[in-house]
Amino acid sequence: MAGIGIPELLVMTVLLCVVTVPFWIYCVIDIVRNDFSDNNKIIWLLVVVLLYTLGVVLYFAIGRKQRVVRTG
Repeated sequence: MAGIGIPELLVMTVLLCVVTVPFWIYCVIDIVRNDFSDNNKIIWLLVVVLLYTLGVVLYFAIGRKQRVVRTG
C-alpha cells in the first residue's frame, strides 16, 4: 500500500489553487464593488484574503447576504 508522496501533494495543491483562484478573484472584486454595513467590507476582505479557500467558502455562504442593496 503506497502512501501519498510529495509529487501527489504538489499536484493536489496546484489543482486546488487553479480551481480556487477564479473564485477568490471574484470574491475580492465583489467585495470592493458592493456596499456593506459598518466595517463589514473590510472584515470580509480580510477574511477572503487571509483565509483564502475557507474565506471564499465563508463569503459565498454568509458574506454575500450581508451586502447592502442599493435602491434608486
